[in-house]
Amino acid sequence: MEEVIIIGAGPCGLSAAIALQREGLSPLLIEKSCIVNAIYLYPTYLQFFSTPELLEIGGYPFTTPHEKPYRQEALVYYREVARREQLRIRSYEEVVSIEQLETGFMVHTEDQFGKKAAYNTRNVIVATGYFDHPNLLGIPGEELPKTTHYYKEAHPYAGAKVAVIGGNNSAVDAAMDLLRVGAEVTVVYRGKDFSANIKPWVRPIFESMVKKGRIRMWFDSQVERIDEHTIAVRKATEHVTLDNDFVLALTGFRPDRGLLTSIGVQFHEETNAPLVQPDTMETNIPGLYVAGVVASSKYDANEIFIETGRMHGLAITKHIVSRTNLQSN
Repeated sequence: MEEVIIIGAGPCGLSAAIALQREGLSPLLIEKSCIVNAIYLYPTYLQFFSTPELLEIGGYPFTTPHEKPYRQEALVYYREVARREQLRIRSYEEVVSIEQLETGFMVHTEDQFGKKAAYNTRNVIVATGYFDHPNLLGIPGEELPKTTHYYKEAHPYAGAKVAVIGGNNSAVDAAMDLLRVGAEVTVVYRGKDFSANIKPWVRPIFESMVKKGRIRMWFDSQVERIDEHTIAVRKATEHVTLDNDFVLALTGFRPDRGLLTSIGVQFHEETNAPLVQPDTMETNIPGLYVAGVVASSKYDANEIFIETGRMHGLAITKHIVSRTNLQSN
């Protein structure tokens, strides 16, 4: 029997594993993709808002010549930390269900080839992220191949007419990238002014490009329909049809609560965040914990990021170790 299984090998899952391992436990991490998959899925040249110190886990310094590190640097950092700690990680194996037993849990998985497995464990930490579950628009044409909720880099859109839906950092960064490859960019944003969340070193440049007409910015606007060669937009009180080749619907993501719901975890009525003990991150089911963004409100997945979620593992470890010591005495 495993002592602890951690579902998800993102920064918060890795941080929890390191903390547990340093207390003499040997947690098993099960990850349905590659380690820190959400960071891997970030835009290729993304620069973090956080400083490197706030992204550190396990006491390992995040060394970079930049004030704000880049995605590629983060991938190297977390990969190297996992290697140095010799963490037990089963990648490309998805947890499909958690079964509660009298003595703990049975964690059921399926790998990328359809092979099923089951692991018996005393404790489970759910540290799944949110990048696999975009906030859908719910409009006609969202399923067309020209529409995506993910943005990697600008090259495929060179010279094209691109609509970017959203007004926060992901949308602004994409618009600036697209401008550099000669795309005709229209940002469709339901807000009435520039978002206050835009990175302070990016905002002046972005606003300047909008004022100069290099980027078309439509405030108080929503895309109502996506067609093969056009989009229909409600712009304030008027309805406009715009020629369009691609749509980047960068409207954010939400955590997947399926595993927690299926086993009976209780949620806050108003926020839909899992009900946990704040000093232990334990749910209403003894031995079942949450760490990272999965513990956030459904309305604001960004309220928990690496810099805060990495601390969840320390609280969880303290609780598991204290309970293990009580049971052994």
